[in-house]
Amino acid sequence: MPPPLSLSLPSPPPPLLQPHSLLPHQAKAFHSLTLAPARMPSVPASFACSVVPARHSDYFDPRARAPPPPPRDEYGEPPPPPLAPGQGGQSGRVYASYSIYKGKAALSFDPRPPQFVPLDSGAYKVAKEGFVLLQFAPAVAARQYDWTRKQVFSLSVWEMGTLLTLGPTDSCEFFHDPFKGRSDEGKVRKVLKVEPTPDGNGRFFNLSVQNRLLNIDESVYIPITKGEYAVIVSTFNYIIPHIMGWSTFTNSIKLEDSQPYSRPQSSPELEWRR
Repeated sequence: MPPPLSLSLPSPPPPLLQPHSLLPHQAKAFHSLTLAPARMPSVPASFACSVVPARHSDYFDPRARAPPPPPRDEYGEPPPPPLAPGQGGQSGRVYASYSIYKGKAALSFDPRPPQFVPLDSGAYKVAKEGFVLLQFAPAVAARQYDWTRKQVFSLSVWEMGTLLTLGPTDSCEFFHDPFKGRSDEGKVRKVLKVEPTPDGNGRFFNLSVQNRLLNIDESVYIPITKGEYAVIVSTFNYIIPHIMGWSTFTNSIKLEDSQPYSRPQSSPELEWRR
Protein backbone atom coordinates (compact mmCIF):
# COMPACT_ATOMS: atom_id res chain seq x y z
CA MET A 1 0.00 0.00 0.00
CA PRO A 2 1.63 3.39 -1.03
CA PRO A 3 2.29 5.93 1.75
CA PRO A 4 -0.32 8.70 2.11
CA LEU A 5 0.20 11.84 0.09
CA SER A 6 1.24 14.99 1.92
CA LEU A 7 1.13 18.36 0.24
CA SER A 8 2.75 21.44 1.82
CA LEU A 9 2.16 24.97 0.55
CA PRO A 10 4.82 27.72 0.87
CA SER A 11 4.20 30.55 3.31
CA PRO A 12 3.35 33.89 1.76
CA PRO A 13 6.42 36.11 1.20
CA PRO A 14 6.96 38.87 3.75
CA PRO A 15 6.03 42.40 2.75
CA LEU A 16 8.69 44.20 0.78
CA LEU A 17 10.61 46.87 2.60
CA GLN A 18 11.04 50.17 0.86
CA PRO A 19 14.51 51.69 1.12
CA HIS A 20 13.20 55.15 2.02
CA SER A 21 11.54 53.71 5.15
CA LEU A 22 14.80 52.27 6.51
CA LEU A 23 17.53 53.85 8.58
CA PRO A 24 20.83 54.53 6.84
CA HIS A 25 22.58 51.46 8.22
CA GLN A 26 19.50 49.29 7.37
CA ALA A 27 19.29 50.63 3.83
CA LYS A 28 22.87 49.59 3.19
CA ALA A 29 22.12 46.06 4.38
CA PHE A 30 18.94 45.99 2.28
CA HIS A 31 20.78 46.68 -0.95
CA SER A 32 23.14 43.79 -0.23
CA LEU A 33 20.26 41.37 0.43
CA THR A 34 19.02 39.03 -2.38
CA LEU A 35 15.85 37.07 -2.13
CA ALA A 36 15.70 33.60 -3.69
CA PRO A 37 12.41 32.55 -5.31
CA ALA A 38 10.30 30.19 -3.29
CA ARG A 39 10.52 26.54 -4.30
CA MET A 40 7.51 24.19 -4.34
CA PRO A 41 8.04 20.73 -2.88
CA SER A 42 8.30 18.11 -5.59
CA VAL A 43 5.88 15.18 -5.69
CA PRO A 44 7.13 11.82 -7.07
CA ALA A 45 5.57 10.79 -10.36
CA SER A 46 4.45 7.50 -8.83
CA PHE A 47 2.19 9.41 -6.48
CA ALA A 48 0.57 11.62 -9.10
CA CYS A 49 -3.25 11.64 -8.83
CA SER A 50 -5.33 11.13 -11.94
CA VAL A 51 -9.03 11.97 -12.26
CA VAL A 52 -11.07 8.87 -13.15
CA PRO A 53 -14.50 9.49 -14.75
CA ALA A 54 -17.50 8.06 -12.94
CA ARG A 55 -18.56 4.56 -14.09
CA HIS A 56 -21.95 2.91 -14.06
CA SER A 57 -22.26 -0.61 -12.82
CA ASP A 58 -21.84 -3.35 -15.39
CA TYR A 59 -25.11 -4.86 -14.17
CA PHE A 60 -27.34 -1.80 -14.32
CA ASP A 61 -27.95 0.67 -17.12
CA PRO A 62 -30.05 3.62 -15.96
CA ARG A 63 -31.13 4.20 -19.55
CA ALA A 64 -32.45 0.65 -20.02
CA ARG A 65 -36.21 0.15 -20.00
CA ALA A 66 -37.92 -2.05 -17.49
CA PRO A 67 -38.56 -5.62 -18.78
CA PRO A 68 -42.11 -6.34 -20.01
CA PRO A 69 -44.47 -8.11 -17.59
CA PRO A 70 -44.76 -11.90 -17.93
CA PRO A 71 -47.59 -13.16 -20.18
CA ARG A 72 -50.95 -13.93 -18.63
CA ASP A 73 -54.03 -15.77 -19.82
CA GLU A 74 -57.55 -14.32 -19.98
CA TYR A 75 -58.04 -15.04 -16.28
CA GLY A 76 -54.80 -13.31 -15.22
CA GLU A 77 -52.94 -16.54 -14.50
CA PRO A 78 -49.44 -17.35 -15.86
CA PRO A 79 -49.34 -19.94 -18.66
CA PRO A 80 -48.40 -23.49 -17.68
CA PRO A 81 -44.77 -24.52 -18.28
CA PRO A 82 -44.12 -26.68 -21.35
CA LEU A 83 -43.86 -30.40 -20.83
CA ALA A 84 -40.55 -32.13 -21.43
CA PRO A 85 -40.48 -35.27 -23.60
CA GLY A 86 -40.12 -37.40 -20.46
CA GLN A 87 -43.15 -35.74 -18.85
CA GLY A 88 -45.67 -36.59 -21.51
CA GLY A 89 -44.76 -33.89 -24.02
CA GLN A 90 -43.48 -34.55 -27.52
CA SER A 91 -40.84 -32.44 -29.17
CA GLY A 92 -42.22 -30.48 -32.13
CA ARG A 93 -45.86 -31.47 -31.52
CA VAL A 94 -48.32 -28.57 -31.52
CA TYR A 95 -51.98 -28.61 -30.51
CA ALA A 96 -54.51 -26.02 -31.66
CA SER A 97 -58.17 -25.46 -30.88
CA TYR A 98 -60.97 -22.96 -31.41
CA SER A 99 -63.38 -22.80 -28.47
CA ILE A 100 -66.73 -21.06 -27.98
CA TYR A 101 -68.15 -20.55 -24.48
CA LYS A 102 -71.81 -19.82 -23.85
CA GLY A 103 -74.13 -19.90 -20.87
CA LYS A 104 -75.30 -23.52 -21.16
CA ALA A 105 -72.42 -25.21 -22.94
CA ALA A 106 -68.99 -24.88 -24.51
CA LEU A 107 -67.89 -26.12 -27.93
CA SER A 108 -64.34 -26.67 -29.15
CA PHE A 109 -63.05 -27.46 -32.64
CA ASP A 110 -59.87 -29.54 -32.58
CA PRO A 111 -58.14 -30.61 -35.84
CA ARG A 112 -56.68 -34.08 -36.14
CA PRO A 113 -53.95 -34.87 -38.71
CA PRO A 114 -54.13 -37.58 -41.39
CA GLN A 115 -52.42 -40.94 -41.00
CA PHE A 116 -49.58 -41.89 -43.36
CA VAL A 117 -48.12 -45.31 -44.14
CA PRO A 118 -44.69 -45.95 -45.70
CA LEU A 119 -44.36 -47.60 -49.09
CA ASP A 120 -41.66 -49.96 -50.33
CA SER A 121 -40.28 -47.15 -52.49
CA GLY A 122 -39.58 -45.03 -49.40
CA ALA A 123 -42.46 -42.65 -50.08
CA TYR A 124 -45.57 -42.22 -47.94
CA LYS A 125 -49.25 -42.54 -48.66
CA VAL A 126 -52.30 -41.14 -46.88
CA ALA A 127 -53.94 -44.13 -45.20
CA LYS A 128 -56.70 -42.19 -43.45
CA GLU A 129 -57.80 -38.59 -43.76
CA GLY A 130 -57.81 -36.34 -40.75
CA PHE A 131 -60.90 -34.74 -39.26
CA VAL A 132 -62.08 -31.98 -36.93
CA LEU A 133 -63.23 -33.17 -33.53
CA LEU A 134 -66.20 -31.30 -32.03
CA GLN A 135 -66.35 -31.47 -28.23
CA PHE A 136 -69.49 -30.35 -26.39
CA ALA A 137 -69.26 -29.77 -22.62
CA PRO A 138 -72.28 -28.80 -20.45
CA ALA A 139 -72.04 -25.82 -18.10
CA VAL A 140 -72.15 -26.47 -14.34
CA ALA A 141 -71.78 -22.83 -13.20
CA ALA A 142 -70.92 -19.42 -14.59
CA ARG A 143 -67.88 -19.84 -16.87
CA GLN A 144 -67.38 -23.40 -15.60
CA TYR A 145 -67.84 -26.49 -17.77
CA ASP A 146 -67.70 -30.19 -17.03
CA TRP A 147 -65.36 -31.64 -19.67
CA THR A 148 -65.57 -35.08 -18.05
CA ARG A 149 -69.15 -35.27 -19.38
CA LYS A 150 -68.25 -34.05 -22.85
CA GLN A 151 -69.81 -35.53 -25.98
CA VAL A 152 -67.75 -35.69 -29.16
CA PHE A 153 -68.50 -35.72 -32.87
CA SER A 154 -65.91 -36.14 -35.65
CA LEU A 155 -66.48 -34.01 -38.75
CA SER A 156 -65.14 -35.54 -41.95
CA VAL A 157 -63.92 -33.56 -44.95
CA TRP A 158 -67.19 -33.79 -46.87
CA GLU A 159 -69.21 -32.85 -43.77
CA MET A 160 -67.09 -29.73 -43.38
CA GLY A 161 -67.71 -29.01 -47.05
CA THR A 162 -71.45 -29.26 -46.40
CA LEU A 163 -71.20 -26.66 -43.60
CA LEU A 164 -69.23 -24.37 -45.91
CA THR A 165 -71.99 -24.38 -48.53
CA LEU A 166 -74.89 -23.61 -46.18
CA GLY A 167 -76.93 -20.56 -47.09
CA PRO A 168 -78.37 -18.10 -44.53
CA THR A 169 -81.57 -20.15 -44.12
CA ASP A 170 -80.17 -23.64 -44.85
CA SER A 171 -79.78 -26.42 -42.31
CA CYS A 172 -78.12 -29.85 -42.30
CA GLU A 173 -78.01 -33.03 -40.25
CA PHE A 174 -75.28 -35.67 -39.84
CA PHE A 175 -75.74 -39.16 -38.42
CA HIS A 176 -72.88 -41.24 -36.94
CA ASP A 177 -72.77 -44.80 -35.65
CA PRO A 178 -69.28 -45.46 -34.17
CA PHE A 179 -69.91 -49.23 -34.25
CA LYS A 180 -71.23 -49.47 -37.78
CA GLY A 181 -70.26 -52.80 -39.34
CA ARG A 182 -69.50 -54.39 -35.96
CA SER A 183 -71.44 -56.41 -33.43
CA ASP A 184 -72.60 -53.34 -31.47
CA GLU A 185 -73.98 -51.56 -34.53
CA GLY A 186 -77.06 -49.48 -33.71
CA LYS A 187 -76.40 -49.28 -29.97
CA VAL A 188 -74.79 -45.83 -30.18
CA ARG A 189 -76.43 -43.08 -32.20
CA LYS A 190 -75.11 -39.56 -32.66
CA VAL A 191 -76.94 -36.83 -34.58
CA LEU A 192 -75.52 -33.36 -35.21
CA LYS A 193 -77.95 -30.70 -36.42
CA VAL A 194 -76.89 -27.27 -37.66
CA GLU A 195 -79.76 -24.84 -38.28
CA PRO A 196 -80.22 -21.06 -38.36
CA THR A 197 -81.39 -19.17 -35.29
CA PRO A 198 -84.93 -17.67 -35.40
CA ASP A 199 -83.58 -14.12 -35.79
CA GLY A 200 -81.24 -15.18 -38.62
CA ASN A 201 -78.15 -13.75 -36.87
CA GLY A 202 -76.46 -17.07 -36.19
CA ARG A 203 -76.80 -20.84 -36.04
CA PHE A 204 -77.55 -23.56 -33.53
CA PHE A 205 -75.22 -26.54 -33.14
CA ASN A 206 -77.24 -29.34 -31.53
CA LEU A 207 -75.72 -32.73 -30.67
CA SER A 208 -77.95 -35.63 -29.57
CA VAL A 209 -76.33 -38.81 -28.22
CA GLN A 210 -78.13 -42.09 -27.47
CA ASN A 211 -75.85 -44.74 -26.01
CA ARG A 212 -77.58 -47.93 -24.92
CA LEU A 213 -74.29 -49.43 -23.82
CA LEU A 214 -73.86 -46.78 -21.11
CA ASN A 215 -77.53 -45.87 -20.73
CA ILE A 216 -76.98 -42.30 -21.91
CA ASP A 217 -79.51 -40.09 -23.65
CA GLU A 218 -78.30 -36.49 -23.80
CA SER A 219 -78.72 -33.45 -25.98
CA VAL A 220 -76.39 -30.44 -25.94
CA TYR A 221 -76.92 -27.32 -28.00
CA ILE A 222 -75.05 -24.04 -28.29
CA PRO A 223 -75.85 -20.86 -30.28
CA ILE A 224 -73.20 -19.60 -32.69
CA THR A 225 -73.08 -15.95 -33.77
CA LYS A 226 -72.36 -14.80 -37.32
CA GLY A 227 -68.86 -13.76 -36.37
CA GLU A 228 -68.10 -17.09 -34.71
CA TYR A 229 -69.47 -18.98 -37.68
CA ALA A 230 -67.30 -16.86 -39.99
CA VAL A 231 -64.24 -17.98 -38.00
CA ILE A 232 -65.40 -21.61 -38.35
CA VAL A 233 -65.79 -21.22 -42.12
CA SER A 234 -62.35 -19.61 -42.48
CA THR A 235 -60.75 -22.32 -40.33
CA PHE A 236 -62.37 -25.11 -42.36
CA ASN A 237 -61.23 -23.57 -45.64
CA TYR A 238 -57.66 -23.50 -44.34
CA ILE A 239 -57.49 -26.87 -42.61
CA ILE A 240 -59.16 -29.10 -45.23
CA PRO A 241 -56.08 -29.39 -47.53
CA HIS A 242 -53.94 -30.21 -44.48
CA ILE A 243 -56.12 -32.99 -43.08
CA MET A 244 -56.38 -34.46 -46.60
CA GLY A 245 -52.60 -34.63 -46.81
CA TRP A 246 -52.40 -32.33 -49.81
CA SER A 247 -50.27 -29.74 -48.02
CA THR A 248 -47.79 -32.49 -47.11
CA PHE A 249 -47.68 -33.51 -50.76
CA THR A 250 -47.01 -29.98 -52.04
CA ASN A 251 -44.32 -29.43 -49.40
CA SER A 252 -42.55 -32.59 -50.58
CA ILE A 253 -42.29 -31.43 -54.20
CA LYS A 254 -38.66 -30.71 -55.17
CA LEU A 255 -37.45 -29.18 -58.40
CA GLU A 256 -34.58 -31.62 -58.74
CA ASP A 257 -36.97 -34.58 -58.48
CA SER A 258 -39.12 -33.50 -61.42
CA GLN A 259 -38.70 -35.43 -64.66
CA PRO A 260 -39.85 -34.38 -68.12
CA TYR A 261 -42.79 -36.33 -69.51
CA SER A 262 -42.16 -38.35 -72.62
CA ARG A 263 -44.66 -37.92 -75.43
CA PRO A 264 -47.17 -40.72 -74.68
CA GLN A 265 -49.54 -42.29 -77.11
CA SER A 266 -52.96 -40.70 -77.28
CA SER A 267 -55.35 -41.85 -74.56
CA PRO A 268 -58.31 -40.14 -72.89
CA GLU A 269 -56.69 -39.99 -69.44
CA LEU A 270 -53.58 -38.28 -70.83
CA GLU A 271 -55.24 -35.64 -72.96
CA TRP A 272 -54.71 -32.97 -70.27
CA ARG A 273 -50.92 -33.24 -70.70
CA ARG A 274 -51.00 -31.99 -74.28
